[in-house]
Amino acid sequence: MLLTEFSPLAAIATTPAAIKILQGLDINDVSIWVPELLSGMQGTKKYTNSLKNHIADLWQTHRAFVFCLATGAVVRLIAPLLQDKSTDPTVVVVDESGKFVISLCSGHQGGGDELARLIATQIGGATPVITGSANSLSLPGVDILGIPFGWRRGEGNWTGVSAAIARGENIGVIQVAGSTLWRNRLPERHPFDFAESSHDQGQIFITPYVATSSPTIPTVNWHPRVLWVGIGCERGSSRELIETAIREVFKEYGLAEDAIAGIATIDIKADEVGLVEFCQSRNLPFKTFTADVLKTITVPNPSSVVEREVGTPSVAEAAALCAGLEMLDTRDGFPKDNCKEEGQLLVPKQIFRFPMPNSQGAVTVAVAQGEKEYIGRHGQILLVGMGPGKLSQMTPAAQIAVTAADAVIGYGLYIDLIAPLLRPGQIVEALPITQERQRAQRGIELAEWGLNVAVISSGDCGIYGMAGLVLEELQSCGWDGKVPNIEVFPGITALQAAAARVGTPLMHDFCAISLSDLLTPWEVIKKRLEAAAVGDFVTALYNPRSQTRTQQLGIARDIFLKYRNYNTPVALVRSAYREDEQITLTTLEQLLPESVDMLTTVLIGNQSTRNYGDWMITPRGYLGFGNH
Repeated sequence: MLLTEFSPLAAIATTPAAIKILQGLDINDVSIWVPELLSGMQGTKKYTNSLKNHIADLWQTHRAFVFCLATGAVVRLIAPLLQDKSTDPTVVVVDESGKFVISLCSGHQGGGDELARLIATQIGGATPVITGSANSLSLPGVDILGIPFGWRRGEGNWTGVSAAIARGENIGVIQVAGSTLWRNRLPERHPFDFAESSHDQGQIFITPYVATSSPTIPTVNWHPRVLWVGIGCERGSSRELIETAIREVFKEYGLAEDAIAGIATIDIKADEVGLVEFCQSRNLPFKTFTADVLKTITVPNPSSVVEREVGTPSVAEAAALCAGLEMLDTRDGFPKDNCKEEGQLLVPKQIFRFPMPNSQGAVTVAVAQGEKEYIGRHGQILLVGMGPGKLSQMTPAAQIAVTAADAVIGYGLYIDLIAPLLRPGQIVEALPITQERQRAQRGIELAEWGLNVAVISSGDCGIYGMAGLVLEELQSCGWDGKVPNIEVFPGITALQAAAARVGTPLMHDFCAISLSDLLTPWEVIKKRLEAAAVGDFVTALYNPRSQTRTQQLGIARDIFLKYRNYNTPVALVRSAYREDEQITLTTLEQLLPESVDMLTTVLIGNQSTRNYGDWMITPRGYLGFGNH
């Protein structure tokens, strides 16, 4: 998932230092262009023309450019090529010392701001320079507001509304369709007026309708893809006829064609050439339903003639409603509830016959509004291990996953710890520590809808983390193993972080045991403690003590004292690498359960572990091996 949305990408370097920086980026489908003098360096391509002419040659075929040059030089190179921010490629500039990554052009619509953040993370220690006014106000750009949800940009004065937001003026938001999740993380003071007042200096319409622009204030239109078009047609109806019928219906009812989510019909029309060609030309999903499903849908205009011909009294209306209300139960293909909400049907069936050249047939069109918008892409779940909680201890890949995600889900404390990685416009949901299953289910729900979702765990997500629970939930839902896609980003585990703070206690065989009996019976935990103690494993104890679970750590200590010397070294590491870190070196006998809480990892040494100064050492056996 790393930076694939910006490919093909051209990177430009003119010095060995710049080449080295660009070679360190994890970018798919990237070409690093260098002058002929440096063409011998690995992984580069040479340009023989002037750099100005070479950039001009690449301008129309590449989605993004990364220059490791002086900003002024880049401005002079691209100035003659710039036309419109909605079509120009993204341009990012990296200074040759790797300290700054500047989003220069197409920051919003082209994703330059996001690309700058991702590259800065990959370089490590670099500062992304984002100069857009929306970023300074911690707001999502008005021209990219609906992109995560698959909304289509309609007509409007986008520059005027953006300028009004930058000036801090009231912006009326009239939203009659689409997700409202974009509102959840707006700063406390923001310009959006959801009540719509006479003081508004700009307007944003989020609607499936073609909104009327105001003659006095700047107005823009976002169109969530919520409209499902039900089609019934005679065999052989042409694509032109279907297209014209839909256009006429939408014009008559004031609907925006950009708001079309997809086309729906009866299954016997799955191979109808005109319908298939129309969907392919618009890149629209094509849903079909059996007559048995369609005849269960209550419609305002049933037809006995249609029922005799195809086995259901309605095709267009029933198919539109069936697709729009997402009523299908995946287990048997039948609606969960009989639909009686005729208000969802925006357009009752309309029958069209046109005397068009090279066209034949008849088309019936109905339009229903869906419960939620169609995003138009497969989502994915990014299972992220954030490590011990300090960003410097989090892998660059994991940081990029968080920054690039449409939605971030995690326990509130973890969300706070990664706050510098979050960006305006992201969906961020924090659920309590006891709601792990709800977090997993929410992540799956958003990913199945089409969002890229980062589910955060402390330490490593696959060790007492969320990764296993998410996969279990997917399996229970009949997941095909492919959609949504899963990607796992490992992190430094709590036991690794704790061990690193006290020395080398894990140099020999070790194990980890959680003392929480919420998911594992206490009798089973005691058996595992006994086995670890008997086997002389260095042992890391997770979840050692909580406010309501106070006895288990003392019992664990007593089990180990049956098999270990009372002077066995023990380390108590609380909040490793965080600002409130606490480290205590003690012994098994002197281990006081009262000094431990849920943020503490307990490391119990084996019979060879020893303390040396402030360090805890478990010999691996190299010295003895070398004496043979």
